[in-house]
Amino acid sequence: MSGLPGVPAQAGPARPVFFTAACPDCRARFELSAGALRLVIGASDRTTFYSFTCPECGASVRKPAGERIVELLTGGGVRTLRLHSTV
Repeated sequence: MSGLPGVPAQAGPARPVFFTAACPDCRARFELSAGALRLVIGASDRTTFYSFTCPECGASVRKPAGERIVELLTGGGVRTLRLHSTV
């Protein structure tokens, strides 16, 4: 039992979450764990992105993250950095 009202108890340990990704440099396709990804949420579309290192070629990859991608990554446990406006 979870001990929190309205929150169902888990039957066992949570299964790890994996995301399918592709490298634009070497064109490899692979699965990455939530721990292999980083999400940055900024004030605009230009400053909201996710990044990872390609396990095939070692390239640093940065891709834009729309609303749906942000939702999926945060729900899957990806570490998130929220940029705050200085205004």
